[in-house]
Amino acid sequence: MIDREQALALVRKYVETESLVRHMLAVEAAMRYYARMFGEDEERWGITGLLHDFDWEIHPDLETHPSEGVPILREYGVDEAMINDIQSHADHSGVPRDTLLRKTLAASDELTGLITATALVRPSKAIADVKVSSVRKKWKDLRFAAGASREEMDANIEALGIETWEHVGNVLEAMKGIAEELGLEGVES
Repeated sequence: MIDREQALALVRKYVETESLVRHMLAVEAAMRYYARMFGEDEERWGITGLLHDFDWEIHPDLETHPSEGVPILREYGVDEAMINDIQSHADHSGVPRDTLLRKTLAASDELTGLITATALVRPSKAIADVKVSSVRKKWKDLRFAAGASREEMDANIEALGIETWEHVGNVLEAMKGIAEELGLEGVES
């Protein structure tokens, strides 16, 4: 299995936009959190989260992402099970979300973006200042982070089988644990 250092090197090779790297780090943190919670393989879950969007900049459309990234993953020694897990996060891939890992990945993906956006509009720009109630308020404002489909997030969280605001709290806690890596440690006033 590819290790985290190799996975991060792959991400850094194919992703220039720091906000996209941070998104993948956030999803990795959420996946690691849930792996611990569910008693699953934290490395496998984390690396899957870290790699899930590695090819977005080279295949930035739904017809090619993430399927066209598969040969690159194979070149790096990523096993077929993980490749399928990564593919499952895209509705159009045809890979079913039939495992706990796949459901968690789908439920965490867009949510990390909404949480990040919520932190960035705070005066402090610190994720430490974000509460579940803050995310809930922004969730209801469909103009805020309009690209984050509430309908899709609702469906993915429901499929995971965890109450929505509990899930938001879990992902928020996971992201707070890596605030500096996410650039969300805040600004001094």
